[in-house]
Amino acid sequence: MASYVLLLKEHEDDHIVVYKFGPNEDVMGKIELNKTTKKFAELESLPDPSIPSEFYFDRAAQRLAVCLVREGGKFPERTAFES
Repeated sequence: MASYVLLLKEHEDDHIVVYKFGPNEDVMGKIELNKTTKKFAELESLPDPSIPSEFYFDRAAQRLAVCLVREGGKFPERTAFES
């Protein structure tokens, strides 16, 4: 099964980065990555209860982990998880 998670950066400073995440721009939650502790937090779940927020959150976190570790802490304005 293919999966796609869109991520749109909302805020970034030296300590945290916050992205909206979801299947498209109309249905989005919010995820925060603490750059210091490397911990993720779901600030807002997806607004549609029929869409599994945890599924999208987990994949958004995977994409941000790649940005942090493999891409040297570069967080683009728009990115996606695709598999």
